[in-house]
Amino acid sequence: MNIVIANDHGAVDLKKKLVQWLTKQGHKVKNLGVDTEDRVDYPDMAALAIEEFGKGGYDFGILLCGTGLGISMAANRHKGIRCALIHDSFTALMAKEHNDANFIAMGGRVQYREKPEDLLEIYMNATFQGGRHAERIAKLG
Repeated sequence: MNIVIANDHGAVDLKKKLVQWLTKQGHKVKNLGVDTEDRVDYPDMAALAIEEFGKGGYDFGILLCGTGLGISMAANRHKGIRCALIHDSFTALMAKEHNDANFIAMGGRVQYREKPEDLLEIYMNATFQGGRHAERIAKLG
């Protein structure tokens, strides 16, 4: 898969871990995030990733901030973006199967009960179910 990823200062370690895991799995990753804890604003990082995603050729994007909340809200302000905040296996699965999320968000300061890499793998292996879910997504605009 071809993936774009961006993060703010609150998720440097998580971003590094996910990029390393994705690369090891053979995926191509465009890293637009920061590698230091110097302050950057999550809306700017979301916009950067969404602009890159809009160029085409990406399967999905990953956005990371301290909680995943702010960056997902910023992403969802952009037309055509469906960014799902995932925090466990169920939300990772539903993000794709029911919501056809083209971005996922996670938090670098969140204590996950499951490995973030496992959540990412569940999302990546899921398939959008279409049907009534497609009708609902069409209403998002």
